[in-house]
Amino acid sequence: MSVKELVESATLTSLPPLYHFQRTPDSTDHHEAAAAAFDDIAAAAAAAEEYGDSIPVIDFSLLTSGNPIQRSKTIRDLHHACQEWGFFTVVNHGVPERMFEDVIGNCNEFFDLTAEEKREFEGKRVLDPIRCGTSFNVSAEEVHFWRDFLKLHVHPEFNCPHKPPALSGVLSEYCNRVREMGRVLFQGISLSLGLDEDRIEKALNLESGLEMFVANYYPPCPEPELAMGIPPHSDMGLITVLTHNQVAGLQIQHCGRWVHVNPLPNSFIVNVGDHLEIFSNGRCKSVVHRAVVNNKVARMSVGVVYAPSLDTIVSPAKELAYPAAAYKPMKFREYLESQQSSKLQGKSILEKLRI
Repeated sequence: MSVKELVESATLTSLPPLYHFQRTPDSTDHHEAAAAAFDDIAAAAAAAEEYGDSIPVIDFSLLTSGNPIQRSKTIRDLHHACQEWGFFTVVNHGVPERMFEDVIGNCNEFFDLTAEEKREFEGKRVLDPIRCGTSFNVSAEEVHFWRDFLKLHVHPEFNCPHKPPALSGVLSEYCNRVREMGRVLFQGISLSLGLDEDRIEKALNLESGLEMFVANYYPPCPEPELAMGIPPHSDMGLITVLTHNQVAGLQIQHCGRWVHVNPLPNSFIVNVGDHLEIFSNGRCKSVVHRAVVNNKVARMSVGVVYAPSLDTIVSPAKELAYPAAAYKPMKFREYLESQQSSKLQGKSILEKLRI
């Protein structure tokens, strides 16, 4: 049963034991108690201001600027963001606000389908191009997470459910626009690493690379302090480009404690994935993050994950493998299958590749 069905099937006053997530006590976890109650951008902004935490902001228009001084400064900012934070916000990207609203709205319509209608799109294997479900991997988990999901392979071949009827067209247009932005970001990251601007794209075969669209739905939770939307983890792939319905809930690990991410309107949140950390030989950092839930309103996030092609062997770039390579090479398909069929737990898969 999906979390949405569980919430709508009865008036829940307490959290079912299957969803009780055991947190590790942490005196530096300043935001945790307040996070469960966050239901709007103002509360998240207030917390970020209180603790002086704010992920870097990248002005995308300056990355494409004809002014070489502005562009060079933005590339340096990108380098700092990838190295010190592993997360950054992108503004002035040129993607119309209408597209954000259409994607969020149509994904909401998908999650509103009946259980019988969604069953057609459940999928059976981790590499199925259309797959919806709940939690992360219920077959490997003792505790389930307060989250329903839809995962689609949208490149090199575009896959999408045929319900709701408008979803396919809206999602295709959105992914094409975000892909254009992603290509420019990869060029900037390549230059920030001292490489040719097309080095990442060519080395990791992004022309036929895998792109995954993931929609996450977090219903209101009766006891949010006991549940977790998604547990602490890092993302596979190179980067994830995320947007949301303006309900706060994303937290990242920074300087040994949890930092609440303040979602700016009409912006993207971008984070470094494990495979960019591998390719950069640890210069870019994939950062552990999690999703907390609240008891007032549903949260929706949608992300596009950019990754190498399934048969690409990912290893540190030879120009960056000094004094030595810090990670063992691994075919991306093997990494993906290992992560998606296991428990979601920190950077456990990446740590196995560390030399």
